[in-house]
Amino acid sequence: MVTVDGTPVAGVHGQTLATVLLADGRSHWRTAPNGGPRGVFCGIGVCFDCVATVNGVPDIRLCCRPARDGDSVTTQNRSAAQ
Repeated sequence: MVTVDGTPVAGVHGQTLATVLLADGRSHWRTAPNGGPRGVFCGIGVCFDCVATVNGVPDIRLCCRPARDGDSVTTQNRSAAQ
């Protein structure tokens, strides 16, 4: 079990954090400076669209990070309107 912005989300052993969030119905977890939603784009760690804060460490690419029981994911908002 991981938490996303304080909400418990179940996953399956071997999933990345991105697939845990996608399976939970979340299509994005970062807001770009222009206000646009961002989530998985490439899915292989080349781009940085799927970054979030994991266990207090910012800018973790969720498509590459295996989910671990107890992980805490915090979405990021870098929009100019925040």
